[in-house]
Amino acid sequence: MNLPFVKMQALGNDFVVLDGHQPLPPLEPNLLRALADRRLGVGCDQILVVDPPPSPEADFGYRIFNADGSAVGQCGNGARCLARYVMQRGLTQSPKIRIQTASTFMRAELCEDGLVSVQMAVPDFAPEALPLRRETAPAYAFADQDFWAVSMGNPHLVTQVEDVDRAPLEQWGPQLSGPSADLPEGANIGVVQVIGPNHVRLRVYERGAGETPACGSGACAAVACLVQHALLEPDRPVTVALRGGSLSIRWAGGDRPLWMTGPAQWVFEGTWRA
Repeated sequence: MNLPFVKMQALGNDFVVLDGHQPLPPLEPNLLRALADRRLGVGCDQILVVDPPPSPEADFGYRIFNADGSAVGQCGNGARCLARYVMQRGLTQSPKIRIQTASTFMRAELCEDGLVSVQMAVPDFAPEALPLRRETAPAYAFADQDFWAVSMGNPHLVTQVEDVDRAPLEQWGPQLSGPSADLPEGANIGVVQVIGPNHVRLRVYERGAGETPACGSGACAAVACLVQHALLEPDRPVTVALRGGSLSIRWAGGDRPLWMTGPAQWVFEGTWRA
């Protein structure tokens, strides 16, 4: 079986992009894991599939799979790559598109400076949105550390730390990210450090992928939690510095959607023989 693909990256968060406008084999977990394998396959954090629009409100469908073969409902860095993909492939002539995932709608647009802006979902702090089954929700205590819970179309736990480099994310991530009685679908785990009124540092352990150089939805979740708890001012751009680079996040609060701006790059394309 020959499978055409494009390898893309956003701040070091790397993706294999497949075109669902063409016939694809069944995207079963075994095939996805083999494709994502960094030694035996193409290698990536997530596999993205761009599909024909599933509804009249969308220009494109967008499916996301983790490196372990599991399906997820959102990926912010991937959304920027998908937007650049459809524009560079000539699947659209518009610099603005509407994207529908399994869990949300998004808008994406190509900026004059070459960056891509994505209108993400409205942050949802309701415990059932993750879902989070715990009486103390929306707070979640683990290892004497309090985590905020928020859904960006995918579940996130975020905690504020004094120094992201010294935070034991490599311990918290594997223990918290997988399914449990409190978090039946698991969660992405973020540790955030406030540097200034519009500058934070962030590390994210993504469920099904481990710690990645950058996580777009994780950056959105972190800013949303900080704004929600009055640790950042609403409606002003916040620079989120991740190990792979920086994103600009802006959220006015309330029921308004959040905007994320950052790079998305085409790396190479090829055909994978499974």
